[in-house]
Amino acid sequence: MNRRRRAAAAIALVCALTMPVLHATAAHADPHAPKKSLEEVRQEIDDLYRRAGAATDAYNLAVEEAKKQSAEIVGLAKSIVAGQEKIDKLKAQAGAQAREQYRSGGLPVGAQMMLSGDPQQFLDGADRLRAGQQATSNLLGELNQTQDDLAAYTKDAGTNWTKLEANRIKQAKSKKQITEQIAAAKKLESSLEKEELARLLKLEEAQEYKAQTTWLSTGILNEINSEASAQGKKAVQFAAAQMGKPYVWGAEGPKSYDCSGLTSQAWLAAGHPIPRTSQEQWAQLPHVAIKDMRPGDLIIYFSDATHVGMYVGDGAIVHAPRPGRNVTMTGAGSMPILGVVRPDK
Repeated sequence: MNRRRRAAAAIALVCALTMPVLHATAAHADPHAPKKSLEEVRQEIDDLYRRAGAATDAYNLAVEEAKKQSAEIVGLAKSIVAGQEKIDKLKAQAGAQAREQYRSGGLPVGAQMMLSGDPQQFLDGADRLRAGQQATSNLLGELNQTQDDLAAYTKDAGTNWTKLEANRIKQAKSKKQITEQIAAAKKLESSLEKEELARLLKLEEAQEYKAQTTWLSTGILNEINSEASAQGKKAVQFAAAQMGKPYVWGAEGPKSYDCSGLTSQAWLAAGHPIPRTSQEQWAQLPHVAIKDMRPGDLIIYFSDATHVGMYVGDGAIVHAPRPGRNVTMTGAGSMPILGVVRPDK
């Protein structure tokens, strides 16, 4: 009887969680359209937040590139100023030489030597002539090279300004996408009754539990037994210490984080800077097999690499899930795993 009662209770829970959500659709939907189940609403909200996460990654990358380009522009501007000062100095030297020739009567040094009538003076003058010609040649060469460098610096600065403007537009577009997706998700959540929101949270937890259980049932945890590196331990300690802080898109702490903001700051605290976004972390950091991962490694999720969490051992990760949630610990297999990267390999 106990087994039957448990089975009946489980069936009742599933029915309660997936029953049609009348309130969520009554205000805006076509009254003749089929009502959405709570599971369908959960999937729709999850999809909206996933798209917001993808836009957040694009925004963060644009911000990082803009920072790099701004720094390069500053460096180029300094080089342009220094180059112009050098040109002014070289021109002043050339002017001094011209004035010296004018003071000597305007005659070329070679002509003055021929008119001197003194053999020793002629020989001394020949040495000075060669030295002067070499100095003039060097001066003109340096002047031409500096002018070429100045032109290149100016061109590079213009290119970086163009890229900076493109990134500004990209940031604005991504920000618009983020805010629209989050607003749509919150609107959908706000249309639910309090009881429905509670069931929605239970559904999310059940989905994560099912995925984690499926992942663990493969026996993968028996193969994962590597110990964290010294830097990995520091990164894990940092990430774990942020638990309870809210997810905010684009945030890198210390009061809030997005998913890659948390992992990048954790490894920065460990003394090993890594790329800012989950997609760049996936693209640039060394990959390791899941069975070989160790605490401190980063697990990249979804086919587009738009989420990341830090493996902390015992089949768990610490991550910043999404807007409306806090940094937390959850099962490493609770989301579709794309792969694992190791910052300090």
